[in-house]
Amino acid sequence: MSKSKSQPKSASKSSAKAASAKAEPSTKAESSTKAEPKPAPRKRGRPRIDTITTSQKRVLKGIEDCMHAHGYPPTIQELADELSITAPSVHGLIKQLERKGYLKRDSRKARGLNVVYSSEHPLLGLVEIPLVGMVAAGQPLMAQENILGNILVDSRLIRSAPCFALRVTGNSMKDAQINAGDIVIVRQQPLAQHNDIVVAQIDGEATVKRLYLQDSVIELRPENTRYRPIRITPENDLRILGKVVAVQRPKNPPLD
Repeated sequence: MSKSKSQPKSASKSSAKAASAKAEPSTKAESSTKAEPKPAPRKRGRPRIDTITTSQKRVLKGIEDCMHAHGYPPTIQELADELSITAPSVHGLIKQLERKGYLKRDSRKARGLNVVYSSEHPLLGLVEIPLVGMVAAGQPLMAQENILGNILVDSRLIRSAPCFALRVTGNSMKDAQINAGDIVIVRQQPLAQHNDIVVAQIDGEATVKRLYLQDSVIELRPENTRYRPIRITPENDLRILGKVVAVQRPKNPPLD
């Protein structure tokens, strides 16, 4: 009797397994009839790098040439005049380059073009820094009246430190390959080390020189034998405005 009672239990298990086995194909069939999920729509505004036309490449090169020559991007009208086409045509080509990821544009600025990808070079990663004029005595370096505009520089040069740009006048640093008309990229810092090339303000006048520190002697030294070092005395008001980290040279330097 005990054996006959155990058989229904065993049969019950087998039946459950069989029912389960029969149910499996049905489940697979049902899953196969379900519609596949649609791919997520592409996010708008994501930059994409597509090929560009000859006209678009010409506009992109015109912007890059202006930045290399002057340190800042052109206005749309300047670019149109340079390329001998109409301003509306330039505007349309710029919008196409924006959509393809080659340009970014700040519509609030006349010189708001920013090249992020060049057809001839890798990603540039350009950032905007202020171009500073002569700094008046007693004024903060970044006072609005000192800012002449903005220029674009490679972000690898400045990293995360605050920087500014200054156009060089004169040839006192020519032996350091810093000539009249060049734009020096300067990392703002109030201190510098011996032999650093710095932008310093002495008695209210800004200058680019090499800093010499030896014992009690402090000098701002030129890199041109035609000029004499500037010896700093206790009577002088000396401020280090920053250290020169790079030089941008215009394609067409001014004639001496």
